[in-house]
Amino acid sequence: MKKLKIAIPKGSLQDATMTLFNNAGFEISGSSRSYYLSVDDPEIEAILIRAQEIPRYVELGVFDAGISGNDWITENRAKVKEICELIYSKQGLRPVKIVLAAPEASNIKSVKDLKGKIIATELVNLTKDYLKKNKVDCDVEFSWGATEIKAGRLVDAIVEITETGSTLRSNGLKIIDVIMESSPKLIANKKSWEDQWKRSKIENIAMLFTGALNAG
Repeated sequence: MKKLKIAIPKGSLQDATMTLFNNAGFEISGSSRSYYLSVDDPEIEAILIRAQEIPRYVELGVFDAGISGNDWITENRAKVKEICELIYSKQGLRPVKIVLAAPEASNIKSVKDLKGKIIATELVNLTKDYLKKNKVDCDVEFSWGATEIKAGRLVDAIVEITETGSTLRSNGLKIIDVIMESSPKLIANKKSWEDQWKRSKIENIAMLFTGALNAG
């Protein structure tokens, strides 16, 4: 039997993505200890993986398709086929924002004030591209998490994903700039997209997802 391998984002988008599948007419479920999901369509093999990694693995052909945020597609500089935008997030039907933030008490008011300083982020490539565009020379270091607590203590500013900005505010941070808005996208491997059966399968999933979101 032919199979379509699709990567589902594990983590903050996981529950919302599972709900999207269910609303689109699929019965999908999984145990807390397994990365393999059960789907009532025998032609679909769904696996949980971190959203950060999905674009690269789809580009490499490990998966035929996957769902990941536009921010991670950009960060990975992934050469994939973008099928459709799926506007949903952990807290509702809206994009998230990728922001540059600094401590409220700091003198940093714009990206230009970061010359010669240090930024921490998970989105290193995206941040470097943003700084290059603004002609600002500063150090960008990868953050393994808990990025908010580093600003003003370990680094001068951060680039972080936020939905409402409440976590940033609770950590005494102010938003200096919105670098981009990001929402999940259904993406496909370019070779898989050229396969007639896989393309038809992916297009059908895209149609069902879009219909479910429009109905919601």
